[in-house]
Amino acid sequence: MNINKLHQKLKEINTIVDQQQYQEENIGVLSGLSGITLFQFYYAKFLDKDITDTGYKLIENCIQKINEGYNYGTYCSGISGMGWVLNHLEQNDFIEIDIDNLCLDLDNYLYQLMIDDLQKGNYDFLHGGLGYAFYFLSRYENTKSDSARKNYQTYLLSFIHLIRNKSEDYKNTLRWISEIGLEHKEKVYNLGLSHGMSSIVGILTKLSRHEDFEKTSKKMLQGTISYILQYENPNKEDATLFPNIIYENGSYEYKSRLAWCYGDLGIGIRLWHASKVLQDESLQNTAITIMEHAAQRTNNKQNMVKDAGICHGSFGNAQIFLRMFKETNNDIFKNACEFWIEDGLNKATHIDGYAGYKQWKGPDEWKKEISLLEGIAGIGLTLIDYLADFETSWDECLMIS
Repeated sequence: MNINKLHQKLKEINTIVDQQQYQEENIGVLSGLSGITLFQFYYAKFLDKDITDTGYKLIENCIQKINEGYNYGTYCSGISGMGWVLNHLEQNDFIEIDIDNLCLDLDNYLYQLMIDDLQKGNYDFLHGGLGYAFYFLSRYENTKSDSARKNYQTYLLSFIHLIRNKSEDYKNTLRWISEIGLEHKEKVYNLGLSHGMSSIVGILTKLSRHEDFEKTSKKMLQGTISYILQYENPNKEDATLFPNIIYENGSYEYKSRLAWCYGDLGIGIRLWHASKVLQDESLQNTAITIMEHAAQRTNNKQNMVKDAGICHGSFGNAQIFLRMFKETNNDIFKNACEFWIEDGLNKATHIDGYAGYKQWKGPDEWKKEISLLEGIAGIGLTLIDYLADFETSWDECLMIS
Protein backbone atom coordinates (compact mmCIF):
# COMPACT_ATOMS: atom_id res chain seq x y z
CA MET A 1 0.00 0.00 0.00
CA ASN A 2 1.43 3.38 -1.06
CA ILE A 3 0.86 5.51 2.05
CA ASN A 4 2.07 8.69 0.35
CA LYS A 5 -0.56 8.16 -2.32
CA LEU A 6 -3.26 7.90 0.35
CA HIS A 7 -2.11 11.14 1.99
CA GLN A 8 -2.08 12.90 -1.36
CA LYS A 9 -5.60 11.72 -2.15
CA LEU A 10 -6.78 13.01 1.22
CA LYS A 11 -5.31 16.43 0.44
CA GLU A 12 -7.08 16.46 -2.91
CA ILE A 13 -10.37 15.54 -1.27
CA ASN A 14 -9.99 18.21 1.40
CA THR A 15 -9.31 20.88 -1.23
CA ILE A 16 -12.44 19.94 -3.19
CA VAL A 17 -14.56 19.76 -0.04
CA ASP A 18 -13.48 23.28 0.95
CA GLN A 19 -14.33 24.56 -2.52
CA GLN A 20 -17.60 22.74 -3.15
CA GLN A 21 -19.20 22.14 0.25
CA TYR A 22 -21.97 24.72 -0.07
CA GLN A 23 -23.41 22.87 -3.04
CA GLU A 24 -25.24 20.71 -0.51
CA GLU A 25 -28.70 22.08 0.14
CA ASN A 26 -29.63 19.55 2.81
CA ILE A 27 -28.17 19.31 6.31
CA GLY A 28 -28.27 15.59 7.14
CA VAL A 29 -25.40 13.30 8.03
CA LEU A 30 -25.35 10.96 5.04
CA SER A 31 -26.44 13.40 2.38
CA GLY A 32 -25.90 16.93 3.63
CA LEU A 33 -23.71 19.56 5.20
CA SER A 34 -23.35 17.98 8.64
CA GLY A 35 -21.81 14.83 7.14
CA ILE A 36 -19.25 16.98 5.34
CA THR A 37 -18.53 18.61 8.69
CA LEU A 38 -17.62 15.20 10.10
CA PHE A 39 -14.90 14.86 7.48
CA GLN A 40 -13.53 18.33 8.24
CA PHE A 41 -13.29 17.76 11.98
CA TYR A 42 -11.71 14.32 11.62
CA TYR A 43 -9.24 15.55 9.02
CA ALA A 44 -8.16 18.37 11.33
CA LYS A 45 -7.63 15.85 14.13
CA PHE A 46 -5.71 13.60 11.73
CA LEU A 47 -3.38 16.50 10.88
CA ASP A 48 -3.18 17.41 14.58
CA LYS A 49 -4.36 20.90 13.79
CA ASP A 50 -7.05 23.10 15.21
CA ILE A 51 -10.16 22.88 13.09
CA THR A 52 -10.45 25.73 10.65
CA ASP A 53 -13.41 28.07 10.74
CA THR A 54 -14.94 26.01 7.92
CA GLY A 55 -16.28 23.26 10.17
CA TYR A 56 -17.88 25.70 12.58
CA LYS A 57 -19.30 27.75 9.73
CA LEU A 58 -20.98 24.67 8.29
CA ILE A 59 -22.59 23.95 11.66
CA GLU A 60 -23.76 27.55 11.88
CA ASN A 61 -25.09 27.28 8.34
CA CYS A 62 -27.13 24.20 9.27
CA ILE A 63 -28.62 25.94 12.30
CA GLN A 64 -29.34 29.06 10.26
CA LYS A 65 -31.20 26.97 7.68
CA ILE A 66 -33.44 25.59 10.43
CA ASN A 67 -34.06 29.09 11.83
CA GLU A 68 -35.07 30.17 8.33
CA GLY A 69 -37.66 27.41 8.03
CA TYR A 70 -35.82 24.28 6.92
CA ASN A 71 -38.03 21.45 8.22
CA TYR A 72 -36.93 18.27 6.45
CA GLY A 73 -36.45 15.83 9.30
CA THR A 74 -34.92 12.59 8.04
CA TYR A 75 -31.68 11.08 9.26
CA CYS A 76 -30.04 10.82 5.84
CA SER A 77 -30.73 14.34 4.63
CA GLY A 78 -32.37 16.34 7.40
CA ILE A 79 -32.53 17.63 10.95
CA SER A 80 -32.23 14.35 12.85
CA GLY A 81 -29.05 13.53 10.92
CA MET A 82 -27.61 16.93 11.78
CA GLY A 83 -28.57 16.31 15.42
CA TRP A 84 -26.69 13.02 15.37
CA VAL A 85 -23.57 14.77 14.05
CA LEU A 86 -23.70 17.51 16.69
CA ASN A 87 -24.14 14.86 19.37
CA HIS A 88 -21.17 12.89 17.99
CA LEU A 89 -18.90 15.93 17.77
CA GLU A 90 -19.75 17.00 21.31
CA GLN A 91 -19.44 13.49 22.72
CA ASN A 92 -16.00 13.03 21.14
CA ASP A 93 -14.70 16.42 22.30
CA PHE A 94 -14.52 18.03 18.86
CA ILE A 95 -16.77 20.92 19.89
CA GLU A 96 -18.23 22.51 23.00
CA ILE A 97 -21.91 23.17 22.53
CA ASP A 98 -25.04 23.27 24.68
CA ILE A 99 -26.62 20.53 22.64
CA ASP A 100 -29.35 19.83 25.20
CA ASN A 101 -30.65 23.35 24.85
CA LEU A 102 -30.15 23.41 21.09
CA CYS A 103 -32.07 20.19 20.44
CA LEU A 104 -34.88 20.81 22.92
CA ASP A 105 -37.08 22.75 20.52
CA LEU A 106 -36.55 20.28 17.69
CA ASP A 107 -37.08 17.00 19.50
CA ASN A 108 -40.86 17.06 19.82
CA TYR A 109 -41.17 17.90 16.11
CA LEU A 110 -38.85 15.01 15.17
CA TYR A 111 -40.76 12.70 17.53
CA GLN A 112 -44.02 13.46 15.71
CA LEU A 113 -42.35 12.76 12.36
CA MET A 114 -41.11 9.42 13.72
CA ILE A 115 -44.57 8.46 14.95
CA ASP A 116 -46.18 9.42 11.64
CA ASP A 117 -43.67 7.37 9.64
CA LEU A 118 -43.94 4.30 11.85
CA GLN A 119 -47.73 4.38 11.82
CA LYS A 120 -47.55 4.37 8.02
CA GLY A 121 -45.13 1.43 8.11
CA ASN A 122 -42.15 3.49 6.98
CA TYR A 123 -39.39 2.16 9.23
CA ASP A 124 -36.59 3.05 6.76
CA PHE A 125 -33.24 3.88 8.41
CA LEU A 126 -32.26 6.60 5.94
CA HIS A 127 -35.64 8.16 5.23
CA GLY A 128 -38.12 6.92 7.85
CA GLY A 129 -38.92 6.14 11.45
CA LEU A 130 -35.81 4.19 12.38
CA GLY A 131 -33.53 7.10 11.54
CA TYR A 132 -35.29 9.33 14.07
CA ALA A 133 -34.99 6.61 16.73
CA PHE A 134 -31.29 6.28 15.95
CA TYR A 135 -30.86 10.00 16.63
CA PHE A 136 -32.93 9.82 19.85
CA LEU A 137 -30.80 6.92 21.09
CA SER A 138 -27.60 8.92 20.56
CA ARG A 139 -29.10 11.73 22.61
CA TYR A 140 -30.37 9.34 25.30
CA GLU A 141 -26.80 8.06 25.68
CA ASN A 142 -25.17 11.49 25.78
CA THR A 143 -27.52 14.02 27.34
CA LYS A 144 -26.47 15.66 30.58
CA SER A 145 -30.08 16.51 31.48
CA ASP A 146 -32.10 14.04 33.55
CA SER A 147 -35.38 15.42 32.21
CA ALA A 148 -34.16 15.21 28.60
CA ARG A 149 -33.00 11.64 29.17
CA LYS A 150 -36.47 10.77 30.48
CA ASN A 151 -38.01 12.28 27.34
CA TYR A 152 -35.69 10.28 25.10
CA GLN A 153 -36.53 7.14 27.04
CA THR A 154 -40.23 7.82 26.38
CA TYR A 155 -39.57 8.44 22.68
CA LEU A 156 -37.63 5.20 22.35
CA LEU A 157 -40.20 3.13 24.22
CA SER A 158 -42.79 4.48 21.80
CA PHE A 159 -40.55 3.43 18.92
CA ILE A 160 -40.18 -0.09 20.31
CA HIS A 161 -43.94 -0.39 20.83
CA LEU A 162 -44.82 0.86 17.34
CA ILE A 163 -42.25 -1.15 15.45
CA ARG A 164 -43.30 -4.29 17.31
CA ASN A 165 -46.92 -3.62 16.35
CA LYS A 166 -45.92 -3.29 12.70
CA SER A 167 -44.00 -6.57 12.68
CA GLU A 168 -45.35 -9.86 11.40
CA ASP A 169 -44.96 -13.08 13.37
CA TYR A 170 -43.74 -15.60 10.84
CA LYS A 171 -42.74 -19.18 11.70
CA ASN A 172 -41.40 -18.19 15.13
CA THR A 173 -39.56 -15.21 13.64
CA LEU A 174 -40.27 -11.50 13.14
CA ARG A 175 -40.35 -9.69 9.82
CA TRP A 176 -41.41 -6.30 8.44
CA ILE A 177 -42.89 -5.51 5.06
CA SER A 178 -41.87 -2.39 3.15
CA GLU A 179 -42.02 -0.83 -0.30
CA ILE A 180 -39.42 -0.58 -3.04
CA GLY A 181 -39.54 1.26 -6.35
CA LEU A 182 -40.09 4.94 -6.96
CA GLU A 183 -42.94 4.66 -9.45
CA HIS A 184 -44.39 1.16 -9.23
CA LYS A 185 -44.14 0.48 -5.52
CA GLU A 186 -43.90 -3.18 -4.59
CA LYS A 187 -44.29 -4.80 -1.18
CA VAL A 188 -41.25 -6.82 -0.13
CA TYR A 189 -39.37 -8.06 2.90
CA ASN A 190 -36.10 -6.12 2.67
CA LEU A 191 -32.97 -7.55 4.32
CA GLY A 192 -30.61 -4.64 3.52
CA LEU A 193 -28.80 -2.36 5.97
CA SER A 194 -29.78 0.90 4.28
CA HIS A 195 -33.55 0.37 4.10
CA GLY A 196 -34.31 -3.06 5.53
CA MET A 197 -34.25 -5.47 8.43
CA SER A 198 -30.49 -5.41 9.02
CA SER A 199 -30.96 -1.83 10.23
CA ILE A 200 -33.70 -3.06 12.58
CA VAL A 201 -31.17 -5.57 13.91
CA GLY A 202 -28.80 -2.61 14.32
CA ILE A 203 -31.11 -0.39 16.35
CA LEU A 204 -32.38 -3.29 18.48
CA THR A 205 -28.78 -4.30 19.22
CA LYS A 206 -28.00 -0.80 20.44
CA LEU A 207 -31.22 -0.57 22.47
CA SER A 208 -30.49 -3.96 24.05
CA ARG A 209 -27.39 -2.54 25.71
CA HIS A 210 -29.58 -0.43 27.99
CA GLU A 211 -31.60 -1.69 30.94
CA ASP A 212 -34.50 0.63 30.05
CA PHE A 213 -35.08 -1.20 26.75
CA GLU A 214 -33.29 -4.54 27.10
CA LYS A 215 -36.14 -6.95 27.77
CA THR A 216 -38.35 -6.20 24.77
CA SER A 217 -35.51 -5.28 22.42
CA LYS A 218 -33.56 -8.51 22.90
CA LYS A 219 -36.59 -10.66 22.21
CA MET A 220 -37.36 -8.72 19.02
CA LEU A 221 -33.68 -8.84 18.05
CA GLN A 222 -33.59 -12.62 18.28
CA GLY A 223 -36.78 -12.94 16.23
CA THR A 224 -35.47 -10.64 13.48
CA ILE A 225 -32.14 -12.45 13.26
CA SER A 226 -33.94 -15.78 13.01
CA TYR A 227 -35.92 -14.48 10.04
CA ILE A 228 -32.81 -13.28 8.21
CA LEU A 229 -30.79 -16.42 8.85
CA GLN A 230 -33.42 -18.73 7.38
CA TYR A 231 -32.53 -17.27 3.96
CA GLU A 232 -28.80 -17.98 4.20
CA ASN A 233 -27.64 -19.70 1.03
CA PRO A 234 -26.76 -23.36 1.74
CA ASN A 235 -24.43 -23.37 -1.27
CA LYS A 236 -21.29 -21.64 -0.04
CA GLU A 237 -19.76 -21.88 -3.52
CA ASP A 238 -22.13 -19.14 -4.69
CA ALA A 239 -20.90 -15.55 -4.61
CA THR A 240 -23.89 -14.31 -2.59
CA LEU A 241 -25.08 -15.76 0.71
CA PHE A 242 -28.25 -13.70 1.22
CA PRO A 243 -30.94 -12.27 -1.06
CA ASN A 244 -31.59 -8.54 -1.01
CA ILE A 245 -35.37 -8.91 -0.76
CA ILE A 246 -38.05 -11.55 -0.40
CA TYR A 247 -41.20 -10.93 -2.42
CA GLU A 248 -44.68 -11.35 -0.95
CA ASN A 249 -45.11 -14.58 -2.90
CA GLY A 250 -42.01 -15.97 -1.17
CA SER A 251 -39.64 -15.80 -4.16
CA TYR A 252 -36.09 -14.46 -3.97
CA GLU A 253 -32.70 -14.83 -5.64
CA TYR A 254 -29.09 -14.95 -4.47
CA LYS A 255 -27.71 -12.08 -6.49
CA SER A 256 -26.28 -9.00 -4.84
CA ARG A 257 -23.28 -6.76 -5.32
CA LEU A 258 -20.81 -6.47 -2.47
CA ALA A 259 -21.79 -3.25 -0.73
CA TRP A 260 -22.77 -1.46 2.46
CA CYS A 261 -26.34 -0.75 1.38
CA TYR A 262 -27.55 -4.23 0.44
CA GLY A 263 -26.20 -7.73 0.70
CA ASP A 264 -23.88 -9.88 2.76
CA LEU A 265 -21.63 -7.16 4.21
CA GLY A 266 -24.40 -5.16 5.86
CA ILE A 267 -26.03 -8.32 7.18
CA GLY A 268 -22.73 -9.75 8.41
CA ILE A 269 -21.55 -6.67 10.29
CA ARG A 270 -24.87 -6.27 12.10
CA LEU A 271 -25.01 -9.97 13.04
CA TRP A 272 -21.49 -9.61 14.43
CA HIS A 273 -22.46 -6.75 16.75
CA ALA A 274 -25.70 -8.51 17.73
CA SER A 275 -23.78 -11.66 18.67
CA LYS A 276 -21.79 -9.72 21.25
CA VAL A 277 -24.88 -8.21 22.89
CA LEU A 278 -26.67 -11.58 22.89
CA GLN A 279 -23.48 -13.38 24.00
CA ASP A 280 -24.22 -15.91 21.28
CA GLU A 281 -21.06 -17.74 20.18
CA SER A 282 -22.83 -19.61 17.39
CA LEU A 283 -24.13 -16.34 15.91
CA GLN A 284 -20.65 -14.84 16.24
CA ASN A 285 -19.16 -17.70 14.24
CA THR A 286 -21.90 -17.32 11.63
CA ALA A 287 -21.14 -13.61 11.27
CA ILE A 288 -17.42 -14.27 10.84
CA THR A 289 -18.12 -16.95 8.24
CA ILE A 290 -20.33 -14.53 6.28
CA MET A 291 -17.66 -11.83 6.38
CA GLU A 292 -14.82 -14.17 5.46
CA HIS A 293 -16.87 -15.39 2.50
CA ALA A 294 -17.45 -11.78 1.42
CA ALA A 295 -13.70 -11.08 1.70
CA GLN A 296 -13.08 -13.57 -1.10
CA ARG A 297 -15.19 -11.62 -3.60
CA THR A 298 -12.37 -9.85 -5.41
CA ASN A 299 -13.49 -10.59 -8.97
CA ASN A 300 -15.07 -7.45 -10.39
CA LYS A 301 -17.63 -9.30 -12.48
CA GLN A 302 -18.67 -11.23 -9.40
CA ASN A 303 -18.77 -8.39 -6.85
CA MET A 304 -20.39 -5.91 -9.28
CA VAL A 305 -18.72 -2.86 -7.67
CA LYS A 306 -18.62 0.04 -10.14
CA ASP A 307 -17.75 3.17 -8.15
CA ALA A 308 -15.74 4.11 -5.08
CA GLY A 309 -18.21 5.69 -2.64
CA ILE A 310 -19.44 4.41 0.71
CA CYS A 311 -22.98 3.44 -0.29
CA HIS A 312 -22.27 0.77 -2.86
CA GLY A 313 -18.62 1.21 -3.74
CA SER A 314 -15.06 0.28 -2.87
CA PHE A 315 -14.54 2.47 0.18
CA GLY A 316 -17.75 1.31 1.84
CA ASN A 317 -16.45 -2.24 1.55
CA ALA A 318 -13.04 -1.12 2.85
CA GLN A 319 -14.58 0.54 5.89
CA ILE A 320 -16.62 -2.51 6.87
CA PHE A 321 -13.64 -4.83 6.56
CA LEU A 322 -11.49 -2.35 8.50
CA ARG A 323 -14.06 -2.34 11.30
CA MET A 324 -14.11 -6.15 11.35
CA PHE A 325 -10.31 -6.24 11.51
CA LYS A 326 -10.36 -3.89 14.50
CA GLU A 327 -13.00 -6.09 16.14
CA THR A 328 -11.35 -9.47 15.50
CA ASN A 329 -7.68 -8.86 14.58
CA ASN A 330 -8.28 -11.33 11.74
CA ASP A 331 -5.81 -10.69 8.90
CA ILE A 332 -8.38 -11.84 6.34
CA PHE A 333 -10.28 -8.64 7.03
CA LYS A 334 -7.14 -6.48 7.03
CA ASN A 335 -6.20 -7.83 3.61
CA ALA A 336 -9.74 -7.32 2.32
CA CYS A 337 -9.71 -3.72 3.57
CA GLU A 338 -6.45 -3.01 1.78
CA PHE A 339 -7.69 -4.66 -1.41
CA TRP A 340 -10.73 -2.37 -1.47
CA ILE A 341 -8.75 0.77 -0.64
CA GLU A 342 -6.43 0.00 -3.55
CA ASP A 343 -9.44 -0.73 -5.74
CA GLY A 344 -10.98 2.58 -4.69
CA LEU A 345 -7.83 4.52 -5.50
CA ASN A 346 -7.79 2.91 -8.93
CA LYS A 347 -11.33 4.16 -9.55
CA ALA A 348 -10.23 7.82 -9.38
CA THR A 349 -10.22 8.00 -13.18
CA HIS A 350 -12.73 10.77 -13.93
CA ILE A 351 -10.86 13.83 -15.21
CA ASP A 352 -13.86 16.05 -14.48
CA GLY A 353 -14.68 14.34 -11.17
CA TYR A 354 -14.00 15.38 -7.57
CA ALA A 355 -10.45 14.20 -6.85
CA GLY A 356 -11.04 11.85 -9.78
CA TYR A 357 -14.29 10.42 -8.41
CA LYS A 358 -17.85 10.21 -9.61
CA GLN A 359 -20.77 8.14 -8.38
CA TRP A 360 -22.28 5.58 -10.73
CA LYS A 361 -25.98 6.40 -11.11
CA GLY A 362 -26.93 4.00 -13.88
CA PRO A 363 -25.81 2.44 -17.15
CA ASP A 364 -24.76 5.71 -18.77
CA GLU A 365 -24.80 8.20 -15.91
CA TRP A 366 -22.01 9.30 -13.57
CA LYS A 367 -22.36 12.20 -11.16
CA LYS A 368 -19.97 14.22 -9.01
CA GLU A 369 -20.88 13.89 -5.34
CA ILE A 370 -19.43 15.44 -2.20
CA SER A 371 -21.59 13.80 0.50
CA LEU A 372 -20.56 11.25 3.10
CA LEU A 373 -22.72 8.44 1.72
CA GLU A 374 -22.15 8.78 -2.00
CA GLY A 375 -19.28 11.22 -2.41
CA ILE A 376 -15.75 12.17 -1.52
CA ALA A 377 -16.40 13.14 2.13
CA GLY A 378 -17.07 9.48 2.90
CA ILE A 379 -14.05 8.35 0.87
CA GLY A 380 -11.92 10.79 2.85
CA LEU A 381 -13.24 9.55 6.20
CA THR A 382 -12.38 5.96 5.27
CA LEU A 383 -8.84 6.97 4.31
CA ILE A 384 -8.48 8.82 7.63
CA ASP A 385 -9.70 5.76 9.51
CA TYR A 386 -7.16 3.54 7.77
CA LEU A 387 -4.24 5.92 8.32
CA ALA A 388 -5.04 7.33 11.78
CA ASP A 389 -3.19 6.36 14.95
CA PHE A 390 -6.28 7.16 17.04
CA GLU A 391 -9.59 5.37 17.41
CA THR A 392 -12.50 6.69 15.39
CA SER A 393 -16.22 6.06 15.67
CA TRP A 394 -17.68 8.17 12.86
CA ASP A 395 -18.82 5.01 11.04
CA GLU A 396 -21.50 4.48 13.68
CA CYS A 397 -23.55 6.89 11.56
CA LEU A 398 -23.72 4.05 9.00
CA MET A 399 -24.36 1.32 11.60
CA ILE A 400 -20.94 -0.15 10.81
CA SER A 401 -19.75 0.20 14.42
